[in-house]
Amino acid sequence: MRLLLVEDDVLVASGIKLGLSNAGYAVDWVGSAERALEVTQADAFDIAVIDIGLPLMDGLALTQALREQGHSMPVLILTARDALQDRVQGLDMGADDYMVKPFELPELLARLRALLRRSQAATTSVLRFGSLELDMALRQATFHVATPGADGAATSTRQPMELGPREWTVMEYLMLQAPKPANKDKLLQALTGWDKEITPNAVEVYISRLRAKLEPHGIALRSIRGFGYRLELVGAD
Repeated sequence: MRLLLVEDDVLVASGIKLGLSNAGYAVDWVGSAERALEVTQADAFDIAVIDIGLPLMDGLALTQALREQGHSMPVLILTARDALQDRVQGLDMGADDYMVKPFELPELLARLRALLRRSQAATTSVLRFGSLELDMALRQATFHVATPGADGAATSTRQPMELGPREWTVMEYLMLQAPKPANKDKLLQALTGWDKEITPNAVEVYISRLRAKLEPHGIALRSIRGFGYRLELVGAD
C-alpha cells in the first residue's frame, strides 16, 4: 500500500518511514501540510499518517482540508496531546484514528491494517480467496489443499506460498480488491514511491510470477485490457 507520511521532525519521520518501509509500505514523506496538499493533488495514496503539530497549518486543519477536497483515504493522526478535546476534534475533522506519541511501531502497523481493512470493507487481517489465505498481520500466504485420507474422507493441509516483498505487495492489493478488479496504475503506485521507479512492464513480471503460483490451485489472474487485473476462481461462472 502507498502511504503518505506528514511529519516535520526529520528524526521522527526517518524512524517511522524506515519501520513502515520494512513492513512493506511504499512511504512518501513530506514535512508540511502545504506540501501534503500539493502532492495529494498529483498522486493517489491508500492511507495517510499525519502529525498534528505541523508548522503553519496543523495536522487537524490539513485533515479537514483533505476531506473538503474529496480525499477519502483513511487518515491516522499522530499527536503529543492526550487531551480528550484534541482527540474529539481530530475525529470530527475527518481523521479515522489517532495515536499518542511516543508509540510502538507494532501498534502503529496494527492500526494501519485495521484502517485499510475498514476502507476495503474487510473485517479481518486474514484475507481469503478460493484456497488462498493471506494473513496481513503475520505476512504469511498459504493454500488450503484437500487431500484424501486413509478412510477416503478429504482432509485439508496447509501449503505455504512463497512470496518476495513486491510479490507480496501485489498479492495483498489484489486480495483487498477482490472480487473487484485492481487498477494497474494504482497497483504501480502501491509498489513504489518517489524515491524508487518501477516501470509498468515490471508489474507484468510480478503478475506473471503470481499466475504461475496461483493457477495450480484453481485461481486465475485475469488481465482486463485498459484497466488492470482481477482474481477469479477457475471454472466459476
